[in-house]
Amino acid sequence: MLLPPAVTVHGIEHARMALRPGLPVTLVSGPGAALYAGAGWWRALIGAVLAETGREAPTLLDCADAPGMAMAALRIRLPGIILDGFCPAFASVASVAANIGAIVLPHRPHSLDLAQPGAAYRLAEWLQRDIVPPLR
Repeated sequence: MLLPPAVTVHGIEHARMALRPGLPVTLVSGPGAALYAGAGWWRALIGAVLAETGREAPTLLDCADAPGMAMAALRIRLPGIILDGFCPAFASVASVAANIGAIVLPHRPHSLDLAQPGAAYRLAEWLQRDIVPPLR
C-alpha cells in the first residue's frame, strides 16, 4: 500500500499544520504514543482535526513493541497502526487488522517530525516530494 508523505504530529496544532497545505499527507503519532497517550487520545485527536478541516488522511498510531496496545487500537477501529515487526505477536495482530480492514506497518515510515526546529518551514516541500505530476 502506498501512503502519502508522512508527518509526525504530537498534538492537534501539529495535525492542523500538517493538513493546512491541502496536500496528501499521512498523519503519524509520535514514537510509542500508544504507550503514553493511548489509542483513545489518538482517535479523539484525529477525529477532531479531520472533522474540523473536512479532510481525509491516512493515520498511524505508533504502538512500539506493545501488542496489547495495538489490539486496543484495533478494538476501537483505528485504521492504521505501527507495531515493531520483531514483536513476537506481529503476525497475530496483522491478521486481526486485515480482518477489519486496518493496516499494520512493521516500522515507522520516514517522516517529517513537526516537533523538530524548522520543520514547519519545510512542510510544503516535504508533502510535495512524492507527488507525481499527472500525465498530459
